[in-house]
Amino acid sequence: MSRTLLAAIAVITLTLSGCMSTSSSKPARDLTTVKHVDLARYMGDWHVIAHIPYVLEKGKVATTDRYRLREDGKIETTFLFRKESLDAPQKQWNGVSWVVDKTTNAEWRVQFIWPLRAAYRVLELDADYRWAVVSSGDGDLIWILSRARTMDDATYTTIVEKVRSRGLGADELARVLQPVR
Repeated sequence: MSRTLLAAIAVITLTLSGCMSTSSSKPARDLTTVKHVDLARYMGDWHVIAHIPYVLEKGKVATTDRYRLREDGKIETTFLFRKESLDAPQKQWNGVSWVVDKTTNAEWRVQFIWPLRAAYRVLELDADYRWAVVSSGDGDLIWILSRARTMDDATYTTIVEKVRSRGLGADELARVLQPVR
């Protein structure tokens, strides 16, 4: 399958997950974003430590989200990954993001294939920008991101408890294999 087709499927999946109605039996979810994201500090590489897996991330390892602020205010968004093995060639999907809540800078839209876009919400952010928790618009998908490729167990457990306290799928989180460097 082509990279463009896979990226389109990813965006469709994220878009549809945000469009589904929630049943009244689902527990309340706290999708409140952080009060402010300093975009200049947020730019750069964020390694995916854990996520709620979905079809397009299946089998991907050494995943990294790379953000670069463009002159037009949009964010160049690159998803880097390897398939199945840390020794596999690195691949990437290229897209663009833009901030939709300019008061907080914590809610974006991400687009890899026009016209499909998905919500990106920064729910938790370390004061020193060492780690973050982001979600899809409805909170069905969660990612734990880190500036470092690895995260100590105590920090990881604390972050998972933050996800759990928000009524999100903490028990569905799966660690992503990252190279140890």
